Amino acid sequence: MVDSQSTPARQRPSVVSISSYLLYLFVVLQVITLIVSLTTFGKTRDAFRAAYEGSSTDGDQVADVFVAIGLGAGILLLLLAIALAVLAMFNNQGRNGARITTWIVGGIMVCCVGGGLLSNAGGGFNTGGGTGDGPSPEEIQRRLEEALPSWVTPVSLLLNVLSLIVLVTALVLLALPKANPFFRKAATAWEPPAPGASYPGNPQVPGQPGYPQSSGEPGYPSSGEPSYPPPTDRPGDTPPTDRPGSTPPSTS
Repeated sequence: MVDSQSTPARQRPSVVSISSYLLYLFVVLQVITLIVSLTTFGKTRDAFRAAYEGSSTDGDQVADVFVAIGLGAGILLLLLAIALAVLAMFNNQGRNGARITTWIVGGIMVCCVGGGLLSNAGGGFNTGGGTGDGPSPEEIQRRLEEALPSWVTPVSLLLNVLSLIVLVTALVLLALPKANPFFRKAATAWEPPAPGASYPGNPQVPGQPGYPQSSGEPGYPSSGEPSYPPPTDRPGDTPPTDRPGSTPPSTS
C-alpha cells in the first residue's frame, strides 16, 4: 500500500503570495475610490445644473445621466476587483485556470483604470456641451472645480495611480518563472509495494509472501501447498519386497 503522507506538499512561492496580497489591496483602493465618488455626487449634480442654467438643455437630466454613469462605473469596477480577490484565493491553491482568469480580468481592469486616469488627468468632461446655447466643456470643468472640494481631484488621481501600479505589479508577479512550477500538476511518484503486498493485476503463487494460507480445508496443509494421497497398488503390480511388513512370494 502506498502511503499518501510520503508525498511532499507543494511550497507556494513568495511571488504568488505577494500577488494575492496586492490584489486584496486593489479591492481596498477601489472601495475608497467609490466612497470618494459617492461623497461628491451631490455637488457634481449641482455643478451641472448651474452650468446648464438658462440653456434649452435640461440641466437636471444631464446631471442625472452623468451621476448614473459615474455610479455604475464605480460599482462595476468594485465587482471586478472583488472577483480578482476571489481568484487570488484560488491562485494560492496553485490552480492554473484561476491564474489565467486573473490575467484576463486584470487586463480589463487595467484598461478601465488607465482610461479613467487619462480622462481625469486631461480634465475633460465631454458631455456634448459647446453646441447651441449649451455650456462649453471648459465652463463645465470650471463649475465642477468650484463646486467640488479642493482635495477631491488630487485624492482621486492618487487612488487611480496606486490602483494601476498595484494591479499591474500583481499580474506581472503571477507571470514570473518562479510561479510556473507551483501551477503545474504534480506528477504521481511511483513507490514500491510494502512487504507482503502484491502488484496490481499480478496474482501471487503459492509459497510467495502474502499468499493467503489455508483455512483448514481437507487436503491442504497449513503451509499452503496441496498434499496428494500416497500411491496405491494396482492389480497385476508386483508388490515391492523392501516394503516394511511385506511377505516375499512363495516359489513353490
